[in-house]
Amino acid sequence: MRMSIAVRLSALLTLRLPLRFHSFLITFVRMPIQPAIPSSIKITECPRDAMQGLARQIPTADKIEYLNALLRVGFNVLDFGSFVSPKAIPQLADTAQVLAGLHQSNDAGAPDQGTELLAIVANTRGAVDALTHPRIDRIGFPFSVSETFQKRNTGAGLEQGLLRIEEILELTHKADRQLTVYLSMGFGNPYGDPWHEDELCISVERLSRQLGISRIALSDTLGLGNPQLIERVFSLLVPTFKAVELGGHMHVEKGKERSILEALWRGGCRHIDGALGGFGGCPMAQNDLVGNLSTEALLDFSSEVQPERAFNTEAWNEAQQLAGGIFN
Repeated sequence: MRMSIAVRLSALLTLRLPLRFHSFLITFVRMPIQPAIPSSIKITECPRDAMQGLARQIPTADKIEYLNALLRVGFNVLDFGSFVSPKAIPQLADTAQVLAGLHQSNDAGAPDQGTELLAIVANTRGAVDALTHPRIDRIGFPFSVSETFQKRNTGAGLEQGLLRIEEILELTHKADRQLTVYLSMGFGNPYGDPWHEDELCISVERLSRQLGISRIALSDTLGLGNPQLIERVFSLLVPTFKAVELGGHMHVEKGKERSILEALWRGGCRHIDGALGGFGGCPMAQNDLVGNLSTEALLDFSSEVQPERAFNTEAWNEAQQLAGGIFN
């Protein structure tokens, strides 16, 4: 009996071969399969990422007003807050209070069937806290290919991070919620840890086929990826891990958004994160924050590849006006 592509790939990756052979093996094993790639883009709007590094504390009422406007736009997912230590991210210490003030998206004029709410957690305790709130649809956990960054971001190394993912996945299953794992340093590592596309493949393999994670967002935390690398990585991973929804959480320098979006699209990435105004950045990464991919650029690109998709432009204009008072 002919082995499936997943069985063949898993068997090959367990061999003690030099890492440089893994990309070749993955490419070779997947050649007979040409999976269909969706023609539409799912969008996650990330106000949590945009706000978390701000030194000025944003009033809770202002956050609620801003997030309610974003909920009405019609995004697939809204990354709205986090259940982490307030000492680490004081800006988001009021996430539970903010959540209590949010409207149901599908009752607030959104043109789709409702926007999922996603909350970030860094450990099992945070997941337990988040899952006590029925409004939260999805938990996000930041993992990494970098041992150094994983410790900086979550206070624990990679092996401990994998254990936390297992525990959180079990909790989300019991609560009938979903889990997204963010794979930070997905396109480079400035901390001196080993980084290669093969390392990335092995991490996705471990998360998806060993742990059962079905949604992984490759994160360019510092904006290190160039279009050629981004396209190459997704072109390799998307056909190989067909059961996984592979997204892109990109931090991009101003003026480079279009080339990054085109690379994501050509590589087969169909779930892309953005933040209104391109605000944000990870305060755990380095002193100089690299902003998020701007949602303005993402919506422009989306209108070209899927012109039939509708967004609530009135709500979007309102959110843009509110952002002027929050981020400036």
